[in-house]
Amino acid sequence: MKILIFGGSGKIGAAVAWDLAKDDEIKTIGIVGRHKKTLESIKKWAKSDKIVPHILDINNEKETVALMKKYDAGAVTLPDRKTSYKVLHYSVKAGLSSVDALEEFHRTPDPYEIEGLEIPRGLKLEEYGEWLHEKAHKNQVSFLDGMGFAPGLSNITCGEGIRMLDVAEKVIARVGGIPSKEAALKRPLRYMITWAFQHVLREYMIKLKVIKDGKIIEVDAGTDLEKFKFNQMGKNEDLECAITPGMPSFLFTRPHLKEFSEKTVRWPGHWGGVATLKECGLLDIEPVNFKAKKIVPREFLSSLITPKLLPKEGDTDVCVMYNTVEGKKGGTMKRIEYFMWDEADRETGLSSMMRVTGFPVAIAARWLAKGKIKEKGIVAPEDAISGKLYEEFLNELKKRNIRVKTIDA
Repeated sequence: MKILIFGGSGKIGAAVAWDLAKDDEIKTIGIVGRHKKTLESIKKWAKSDKIVPHILDINNEKETVALMKKYDAGAVTLPDRKTSYKVLHYSVKAGLSSVDALEEFHRTPDPYEIEGLEIPRGLKLEEYGEWLHEKAHKNQVSFLDGMGFAPGLSNITCGEGIRMLDVAEKVIARVGGIPSKEAALKRPLRYMITWAFQHVLREYMIKLKVIKDGKIIEVDAGTDLEKFKFNQMGKNEDLECAITPGMPSFLFTRPHLKEFSEKTVRWPGHWGGVATLKECGLLDIEPVNFKAKKIVPREFLSSLITPKLLPKEGDTDVCVMYNTVEGKKGGTMKRIEYFMWDEADRETGLSSMMRVTGFPVAIAARWLAKGKIKEKGIVAPEDAISGKLYEEFLNELKKRNIRVKTIDA
């Protein structure tokens, strides 16, 4: 099998390549980027001759499509919407089934902060996703959409919980990547950057949709703050979470729910700090005048705070999941809970975020190459992975020392 990774020079893409390189059935792992030195460093780090760097500008449609046609499946770990949609569009043309880790359900594009997203002439934004889905279906392409940690692992577990009930009513996913407690105490906002920070800031500012009282409504990100105690898997930690747009496919695939939201987990105090930054206008993207110059507040803030949030030697991260699914089974109310507490792997140097995002992408890419995922078009994880595949998925995670605990009460 031959698998092509877009975003292979980033941390998540590197984790995908690292995982695939351990598989004897994978013969070639292509990693795409613009800088040869960066791609070669990933190959050296992964210690695998299977990895083949491809120096490519993905804006070049002809070259990108030609390269795609040489591979059996693709993995997309690009951090922004513009490039993610572009690679999806090219994948459909090339006939390459792919998995994407971006926090967006491409079938229903988010209308906020477009980020340079390019839409074909004659189409509106709200039409683009369905147009891509129809094209993918026609070309027999499977595009597994949002298949990392959150979305991804969160979708799959909540989807399984819904299937265990006769009538599912309420789903709340609480997920997030946080620094270890020791690393958090040394940083503003009790936060450490583990992946694309600009995308994190975007998610803090946009409006998004949730389900409340059986209706889809629009709310501001960062609202509905909830404090909770994570007291499973040998841990006993106070945490907090607030609404973010991490599992948008559920609004499309599970609209019958009475309540649904995805919340991002942080250490106590983080969300209060974010609220203050918002109130001060420091997360805005509209340019403002400053000493006869135009500056973008968010970009200015990011330039100041990023150096303070980057990991330093010895710092590690944690990925947390606490999902609840509630509804009726046999006429009585039931609550199903899913827990995960994953820590960085000091031996391999893989952060927890690299593990719990990159490994599900790598698993899915293998399955696409093998034809295990049958659905065509743009497919959400909760629809693609169920039954035996669900059990196999959890077993694959266990092999990588990622454990999900289920409590069926």
